[in-house]
Amino acid sequence: MRDLAGRVVVDVHYHAGPDLYRRRLTSVGAGRAYKEVSGWAVLKSHLTSTAARAWEAREEGLPISGTLVLNELAGGIHPRVVQQAVYAHGPESPARLVVHLPTLVGPAHSSSLRRTPFHPLLRSDQWRAGGVLDADGRLRPEVREVLRAARDLPVTVATGHCHREEALRVVEEAERLGLQRLLLTHATHPMSGFTLGDLADLTDLPFLFVEFTALTLLLGHRDPGHLGAIVRAHPRVVYSSDLGQPDQPTVREWLKLSEQWFGTAGLTPQEIRAITRENPTKLLTP
Repeated sequence: MRDLAGRVVVDVHYHAGPDLYRRRLTSVGAGRAYKEVSGWAVLKSHLTSTAARAWEAREEGLPISGTLVLNELAGGIHPRVVQQAVYAHGPESPARLVVHLPTLVGPAHSSSLRRTPFHPLLRSDQWRAGGVLDADGRLRPEVREVLRAARDLPVTVATGHCHREEALRVVEEAERLGLQRLLLTHATHPMSGFTLGDLADLTDLPFLFVEFTALTLLLGHRDPGHLGAIVRAHPRVVYSSDLGQPDQPTVREWLKLSEQWFGTAGLTPQEIRAITRENPTKLLTP
């Protein structure tokens, strides 16, 4: 169970505790849930790196890899923070560490989720910072430094909660640097703002992948037909859950719902394999 081969699903976006908010499962609990369905999960936390937790879970035979979100609360945008997480992720990880650009940025985005803080002393709004661009609309120097470091490390960079213009500047810099992997995080969610035309224009960048999350469907931001349109617009779509909330579906329930959505979207068996297994595996493997 220590590699991604033969998985039923590879979920690159699952929230496990500890996190800013209460989650359904711990890292070990998430590992067990994905093992039961022959899947693989990438654990995400807005609060702290999950790299060391993922290493421990894999040592216990669980199909888990980790992430780092570059929020101020988790160490900020700095190559040193990325390097430390890479070391903690272990020397023999079958999956790249996913490094997200900040998610605690700007005003809090509206959500219908009922969220309970993980720790009573934690006020996430106190840790909100500016985005990845400076006042002139250019990438901040520290963002460029992280992208330059990421080029030479076993990581996949994700755009976090960048809006469209920010993410496009990241894409441009990634192309200039020769970055190996870049993921547009929940690209067509209203918070990010990419259109289908935008995604079609980015198809010739082989390092670029596009994420679509189940939570976007569950919250009614998009419908299954939109998922089908994304798959037809871009060849490297990655379907993830973005789940882990106590009042949202379990892993098994998510997979059952996904079968229904894929049918409504008119996806072929090959397209389903691509977005649930093949593309996520390409995104994560060295």
